[in-house]
Amino acid sequence: MNIVLIGSGNVATHLGNAFAALGYNITQIFSRTLANANRLAEVLSTQATNNLDQLDKTADLYLLAVSDQALAQLVQSLPKDLPGIILHCSGGTSMEILADFDQYGVIYPVQSFSKDVAVDLSATPFGIEANNKQVYTILTSIISKITTTVFPCASSQRLAIHTAAVFANNFSNAMFQVAEELLTEHQLPFDLLRPIIKESADKVQSRSPKLVQTGPAIRNDKITMDSHLKFISSHPDWQTIYQKISELIAKTSGNNS
Repeated sequence: MNIVLIGSGNVATHLGNAFAALGYNITQIFSRTLANANRLAEVLSTQATNNLDQLDKTADLYLLAVSDQALAQLVQSLPKDLPGIILHCSGGTSMEILADFDQYGVIYPVQSFSKDVAVDLSATPFGIEANNKQVYTILTSIISKITTTVFPCASSQRLAIHTAAVFANNFSNAMFQVAEELLTEHQLPFDLLRPIIKESADKVQSRSPKLVQTGPAIRNDKITMDSHLKFISSHPDWQTIYQKISELIAKTSGNNS
C-alpha cells in the first residue's frame, strides 16, 4: 500500500512511523513549510513537497494529519481527482468535510501526541468511520495491525470522545501546571506530587472516577477549602477554578449542602 502523509506534525510523525514499521510505502510528505516536510521525509526515507499540485496521484491512501483549524482550507485546496482513500484524523471535525471525494473516512487515535515522546500505539484505541463498507473494511484491516482496539465511531461519537479527552487530558494537565507554579512559589519541587498523580491515574484504570474521588469538597470540609482559598488569594484565577471544581465535585457526589 502506498501512503501520502499530508502534514508533518505530531500525529503525522507517529502514524507515519507506525505505517512504515508495518512495511507500507510512504511515498510522499506534504507540509506547507518545506523544511518540516523535509525533516519527516528524511526520517521516513521518502520525498517531500510543499506544493499540492505536486502531490503523488498514484497513492492508495492520503492521510490528512493537520490541525483542526487548518483542515477545512486544506480539503478545499486538495485536487479532487485523487484516486485513493482520503482520510483525516481530527476528533472535532465531521467526516462529511471530505464528501467531495469518492472514497473517504476517518481514523481517530484516542491519544495525545508529542513528536519526541514515545507512544504505545498498540494500546491506543482507534475510532474508524468511512463513507462505505469497503473503505471501512480496508481501514479496519490497516489499523488492526497497529492497535488491539479498533471500534466504529460516528462523527458525533468522535466529538464526544474529543471533548471528554479535553476534560480528562488537557484540563488535568493545566491543573498540573497550576500545582507546579504554586509549589515553585514556595520553593518546593513538583516531584513531590508525581506519586499522588500516578496513584490517581492508576485508580481510574479499573474504577469509575466518581467512586474514587477524594478531597475536602467531597467531604464538605469548608474549613479546609476556605483555608486553601485564602492561601491562593493572590491568584484570583486559581481561586475561581478551585471554587468551581469544588462545587462540581460536591454536586456530582450529592454532597452540596
